[in-house]
Order: sequence, then structure tokens, then C-alpha cells
Amino acid sequence: QVKLVESGGGSVQAGGSLRLSCASIGSFYSSPYSMGWFREELGSERKLRHAVAVIYPDNVRTWYADSVKGRFTISRDTAADTLSLQMEDLKPGDSGIYYCVAGPIVGRPPQEGDFGRWGQGTQVTVFP
Repeated sequence: QVKLVESGGGSVQAGGSLRLSCASIGSFYSSPYSMGWFREELGSERKLRHAVAVIYPDNVRTWYADSVKGRFTISRDTAADTLSLQMEDLKPGDSGIYYCVAGPIVGRPPQEGDFGRWGQGTQVTVFP
């Protein structure tokens, strides 16, 4: 079964830290692919999702949303098939459901439609 499984969400006070992890199970694409994280706003009826961070197939190039630059770090362990997001100095605006994603051809900036594989999501809540 091919899937992405997130873990590491939770509740913290502003200024705190969390580390999200994503395990890749199965083979997604025949070619190297990008992975990343999207955030869905809590309580959003339209399920607005915003790209947070992406790492490209070379595992060197990354992309971050302006709001998280300098605070979040994305990393990928291809040998272990895991993706991580280290989040520092968290703010209430970082709250949401975080989805791990994978896609074969991802633009810059990344778009939601670039990613064909999505995990189930893990919730992050940051209290003021």
C-alpha cells in the first residue's frame, strides 16, 4: 500500500518548537520526486491549503513560504524514506493541519496541484 504517514503534531505555546515527520510507504513515482509540507487553515470551510516548505529531488534545493523562512527547516532522508519539518519559534498563525506531500514535477513556487500524493495530516496548534 502506497501512502504517506505524518506524525509529530501537537499543541505548544507561541515561541515553542515542534518536529513533524513523514514516513513514505511504498513506491510513488518511477522518477525522483519532490516532497513537502502544506498547511490547511483550521476551521476553513474551503479547506485553504498553503505550501509551507518543499525539498526538491536533489535534496539540496528547498523552498519556504516567506512566513516561515528562518524558523522552519525541511529535511529528507532518502535512505530511510522519511521527511521532516523542524519548526522553531512557532506563532499562532502557524496553526493548522499539516500535510506531507509528494510530487514528480514541482514548480517554484510550488502549487497544490503539483502534488499527487498526500498524507492524512497532523494537527498543529500554537497558543498565544
